Formats: sequence, structure tokens, C-alpha cells
Amino acid sequence: MGTNKYDLLIIGGGVSGSALLYLAARYSNIRHIGLIEKYAAPARVNSLSSNNSQTLHCGDIETNYTLEKALKVKRAASMLRNYATAQPDSHHIIYRYPKMVLGVGTRECELLRKRFEVFGPHYPNLRLLDKKAIAKIEPNVAMNGDRFRDEEIVALGSTDEYTAVNFEALSRSFVRQAQLLENKQVDIHYNETVHHIKIEDDRFLVETNGICYQTRSLVVCAGGHSLKLAHDLGYGLHYSCLPVAGSYYFTPQLLNGKVYTVQNDALPFAAIHGDPDVLVPGSTRIGPTALVLPILERYNYRTLPDFLKIFQFDRKVARVLWDLVKVKDIRNYMLKNMLFEIPVIRKFLFLKDARKILPALRLRDLKFARKVGGIRPQLIDKEHQKLLMGEAKIDTGIGAIFNMTPSPGGTSCLENAELDLRAVARYLDASIDDEGIQRDLLGEDTRHSNQDFTGRVLKGDDAA
Repeated sequence: MGTNKYDLLIIGGGVSGSALLYLAARYSNIRHIGLIEKYAAPARVNSLSSNNSQTLHCGDIETNYTLEKALKVKRAASMLRNYATAQPDSHHIIYRYPKMVLGVGTRECELLRKRFEVFGPHYPNLRLLDKKAIAKIEPNVAMNGDRFRDEEIVALGSTDEYTAVNFEALSRSFVRQAQLLENKQVDIHYNETVHHIKIEDDRFLVETNGICYQTRSLVVCAGGHSLKLAHDLGYGLHYSCLPVAGSYYFTPQLLNGKVYTVQNDALPFAAIHGDPDVLVPGSTRIGPTALVLPILERYNYRTLPDFLKIFQFDRKVARVLWDLVKVKDIRNYMLKNMLFEIPVIRKFLFLKDARKILPALRLRDLKFARKVGGIRPQLIDKEHQKLLMGEAKIDTGIGAIFNMTPSPGGTSCLENAELDLRAVARYLDASIDDEGIQRDLLGEDTRHSNQDFTGRVLKGDDAA
């Protein structure tokens, strides 16, 4: 077998792995860096443009976030935005659309009003919108035909921010920029599937198809496959995996931007939302539905054996699943979403949910989005017998890090890469260009702020 030696080896060429590749090459003195990707190009699984919601999460309209969590997400979003807008092809990477979270009914509207009081001072572009103001931005949300919808509605949102990202294009940009740097060895190995990892003489040996890579440090960003490789080294054995798939529907272009709905705190799954698809102009994408599937990559049933290896069904896993099913809201939601996958009847069932956003939506406007939607590998902590809903990371402390589920998705790619790079640098006794990171990725940039909007409460008459 051939041998390739590195100081840092990254497994997985999605947005998380490619972000780390770029940061390590650009902002550290780590000289020999490699990336292994099982497919022929970056971002072919969950970072593929069709396999995620393409949302830049800033924390302001995600109602399941506390203020502390939201401000952390805001920092991560600013890093991504600052990188993307500095690229010559930024118009292919990051996009401006209106965005809002919609409250329907007295309880949800009151929740959003209270949330605005807490979050408004930290998000100067955030606006509290009444029914008329919503109609000026998203007429098909506020109106039911030629009249206002009957329910009470309120929204929190902004009208001119970067809100959408093509994470596939972003991944390609990270790889391209890393390879352009001089005085660094940056190798990309495509079409290489990692079969096994072991430790020998203080080095990690990563075995693929006919090649053994040697590395002093290792970061794995391969979704559910990361847990399988962690198990190879004897780490994370108390974790099992519950892969949750999301499916979507297309409609004609009925929304001008992103419209989210209020999260049900009893449901550990994403609330329905409507979005423009950056690669499908003239349409609106609505979803996701949620379905547990025994595979680690959507539409790739060859990943079933790897799922079975890490699922490790036992009494503790059964207890977690039973505790989920015992909750009425979760049980009903899971049963309903199973029906959402059945052809013919699924459109009838989904129409009611979609009408929360688009009250006049017609059945003929809905089209199931085939081959759209990815898989989120939710971890089950068997020791504490609970389902983990946030970020999942295993840092072995011996130079190997395994990332399973970034939170919130691709938005956190650069911030998560920064954390991993600092851990790797400590292990390798390498240095990091903190001033460069602060200047390029974290510096205050008023170009991205819309100075016309100051977080005040807007009525319909003064909504832009």
C-alpha cells in the first residue's frame, strides 16, 4: 500500500470538513494538511444544495433558541457571512431574502411579542410585524385570497439581510481557497472511502481503498459515519444513532423570502418553513417532514450496514425510544410524518400543515420534491438515556476529533472549525493567526447592516 503522511488529516469534504481545511491552511502554521472525501467532489451528502434548507441561521427567528444560544449562533453566522461576501463569486454562495418567523393564534403571537422584547436590543434589524406589515412583505402569508386571513398573526423578521447559503458552493470555495495558498501542502483525495482507523506509534493510520494515510492529528466530519469511525478507536461507545430524514414539497413562487413557524417545544424536530430554493428559481420549497430511516445517507441504502453497526439496539436504546413515543405530541407527529411519505395521500395530509404558512394554498400547487432532503444523525446518549438535540462532538484528547451533527447545521461550519483547529493546534503545538481570524471573519462590518431598520415595532403603514 502507498503511504501519505500529514500533520492534520480531515475526513469528510462537506461544509464542516472543508471549512476546517480552509482555516487550517489559511490561519495556522500547520504545513501538511490532507482531506479525504468518499465522493468525486465536495459536499455530495448533507451539504449538497438540495439536501438542506439553505438557511443562514442568525438566532433571531429560531424560537427554540435561548438568547445565549442565539448570540452564539449570531457569531457563527457572521463568520460565514464575512467569508462569503469577500469572495469574488459571492453571488453564487450567499443570498439576500426577507425572513420572518410567523406566529398564528393568540398563544404564538404573544410568545413572539415577548420574544421581541428580549431579542430586539441584540438584533437591530429585527422587526415586530402586524398583519398589514406582513402583507407588504409576504402577501400570500397574510392574505387568504382577496381578504386578510381570519387568525391572529404576528411575525418577527427582517427584510434585507443575507439569509440563504448554497453550502455546496461554499464547500467548493473553501477547498479552492485552501489549495491556492502558497508554502502549504494541501492535498485533496477524492473517491476514497475510509474503512478503518487505528493508532500505531503515536500516529493515526487511516485505511482506504489501497492506501494507508498517516497523520499526527485527525478530524472526522462525516455525519453518522463519524460515530462508526469513533467506535473503531473505542470512543463514543455509549452513543447510538437515530437518523432523521427530512422531505420537502415545491410550490410555485408564493413566498418572497423565508417564512419559519414557531417551534413546538415538545417536538425535537424542525418546525415547518417555506423557503426560496437558490437553485430552483420561480419556486418555493416547503417542509421538512421528518422520518426516521435506518441509513446514514439519504437515498443511499448501501449505508444500512454502517447504521446497524452504530445503532447498537439494546435495552437503553429501547428506553429512549419508548420515552419519545410516550409523549403524545411526538407520537402523533411521528405517525403523521410516516404517512407523509406515502404517495398519493401525502399531498392531502401535508396541505393542512402548509396552509399555516400559505392559507390559500391549493392541492394542485403542491409537488413532492423528489431527491430533496438530507439526514440528520441524532445521537442517543445511552448512559443518560436521552436523545441529544444539539451539536454532537467527540474530542478524544489524543489528537482525534469526531463531529457528527453540527448545530445549527452549515451555519456553524467556520465556528466549529475554529474550535477544532484550536484543539488540534494545542495538540500539535502549532500556532494560530488570531489577528487574521478576527480581522477577516469576526471584524465588525457595517456593510451587512441595513441602517434603515432599527428594531422598532412596525405597523403596515410604515413597513417597507
